[in-house]
Amino acid sequence: MKKVQLITDGACLGNPGPGGWSAILRFEEQKKELWGCEKQTTNNRMELTAAIEGLRALREKCQVEVVTDSEYVLKGITTWIDGWKRKGWMTAAKKPVINQDLWKLLDEQVNRHQATWTWTKGHASHADNNRCDELATRAAREQSKS
Repeated sequence: MKKVQLITDGACLGNPGPGGWSAILRFEEQKKELWGCEKQTTNNRMELTAAIEGLRALREKCQVEVVTDSEYVLKGITTWIDGWKRKGWMTAAKKPVINQDLWKLLDEQVNRHQATWTWTKGHASHADNNRCDELATRAAREQSKS
């Protein structure tokens, strides 16, 4: 099974506002950059979308280390999601999970792979995370111009 690293980031100009997401896939010496945007969204939705689209881009089952600077995504997928599913996608406060549509898509993509999750500090020393931030912000800015 291939070992892949997926680095993700999301950005939003205003929250909500125009948003962008990006993902970098690394396999051996290969690197692939992905990005996209939405007209009206939130930062959390873009963070989730980056992970979904990065995993979706993998054509076969892989061992994937997902690197994110989003504690929301990290805690959601590693800690909260099992409880949400058991409770019919309700929070501990008995309210519907926010961004449930994207959490379900992320769960589906994660289950296609053997995924581990790593948090990195944003805007710090992780070169690929900084590149993702640059791509996501650029995508959000381009979206805000159209």
